[in-house]
Amino acid sequence: MNAGSCALAVLTLALLPVMSLADRVYKFVDADGIVHYTNIRPEGVSRFSTLDFPCYASDPACQQVDWERVPLDTSAFAPEIGQASSKHGVEPSLIRAIIHAESAYQPDAVSPRGAQGLMQLMPGTQQDLGVVDVFQPASNINGGTSYLAQMLDEFDGDVRLASAAYNAGPGAVRKYGGVPPYSETKEYVRRIEILHRRYRLAGS
Repeated sequence: MNAGSCALAVLTLALLPVMSLADRVYKFVDADGIVHYTNIRPEGVSRFSTLDFPCYASDPACQQVDWERVPLDTSAFAPEIGQASSKHGVEPSLIRAIIHAESAYQPDAVSPRGAQGLMQLMPGTQQDLGVVDVFQPASNINGGTSYLAQMLDEFDGDVRLASAAYNAGPGAVRKYGGVPPYSETKEYVRRIEILHRRYRLAGS
């Protein structure tokens, strides 16, 4: 086995605890040069690529991942996370927890619902935040952290409620006076709590 093959094998083994094909997204470029992402297989398109994404923390059906033991990434996008943290006053460990949960650090991640990029911003949220290029890491992280800071401010720094609002929207949190009784949101909040604690203990 050569060095490249060995490195690939090690990387594959390292990812086994987190990789579960939960979402399949198709990427193609149309005749006008516009890039499209869709969870529906394109028809009449001869050239497209298939992107398989892991089981994210926001997927309540994903039960095979042990979030207490899943490998952390404490170095990816460090400059972008550090800058967003300083600008918006949000802990880097919480930003990493959201990114890990939402996209597993994949800048091109697209959910079946249309959320995009590292922090899985919906198109409407992108527009409100002035995010120009949602797939550009610095732009996405800055926008996502700005939104997270808004949620923390609205819910008096309560990370559980801010996380719930990030997932289900602040209106749902206000409506129920706490974490909404949605299975996805309850599980999302639980997993964010785990990842946030672990990233904080890891010093990131």
